[in-house]
Amino acid sequence: MRAVIFALVFAFTSLTGPQYVDAEVAADIRAGVQKTIDEQIAAFRADDAELAYSFAAPTIQRMFPTPGTFMNMVRQGYQPVYRPQSYAFGDLVEHFGQMMQSVSVIGPDGRPYTAIYTLAGIDGEWRITGCRITEPPGESA
Repeated sequence: MRAVIFALVFAFTSLTGPQYVDAEVAADIRAGVQKTIDEQIAAFRADDAELAYSFAAPTIQRMFPTPGTFMNMVRQGYQPVYRPQSYAFGDLVEHFGQMMQSVSVIGPDGRPYTAIYTLAGIDGEWRITGCRITEPPGESA
């Protein structure tokens, strides 16, 4: 499934081409992006709505104006990242100034998912601008 998702992502990015940076800068970016995702997942696991909300970009915070409404949305629609059994980072691509991080997740139901996070650098920090979760073909609930 990861290959299918990234085939779609790369097909989309081929219109303008992904932006690549040198390996040393890329390592710093990767570490920052993954730290943001790690810390938000840790906040979800701890039911720390305020901390989890702090990793959301201002656009997300405008859509969900309180930590409580944000956490309710995550609980209802994003169970695999709200309560993952495990997760592992995959590919990272830059596109239009945003980073796209693939995360392989085993959800609370024991099923595999792929989460594609988008993040933007805001005030010197990586903030999550979106997350799309997909299941492998034939795995839908």
